[in-house]
Amino acid sequence: MQNVDEILKIKNVKNTAIRTIVLRHLLKQDKAQSLKDIENSLIETDRSSIFRTLKTFVENKIIHSIEDGSGMTKYAVCAIDCNCELKDLHYHFYCNNCNKTFCLHEVPFKKIKLPENFKIQEANMVIKGLCNNCNK
Repeated sequence: MQNVDEILKIKNVKNTAIRTIVLRHLLKQDKAQSLKDIENSLIETDRSSIFRTLKTFVENKIIHSIEDGSGMTKYAVCAIDCNCELKDLHYHFYCNNCNKTFCLHEVPFKKIKLPENFKIQEANMVIKGLCNNCNK
């Protein structure tokens, strides 16, 4: 597992107690987390502090947000060398049964050829089906 202090230092983000708690929690997860998931796990931390922390982390490319079609934005830790550029994009998998969302880092986006003068600002590719647990 990556070191919280190291990640915050590399991304030039001030280390605070709430940031440490939230990032440590996210690093332990094997699936993307919604604000509600994080809030339920960190019961002694208030929702607004968690939300502000997530916003700071997204702005500083420590985590990325995922719109998986469930109606709740999910968050996952970026790779240490990620700058949330086109080369860093990857697919996500949403399980229709357990509602968990997984980053598929080993499946990068293919180069997308757009018409002249079009510019990608963000992309979201979600594959839906059954995860390993639900498919057993």
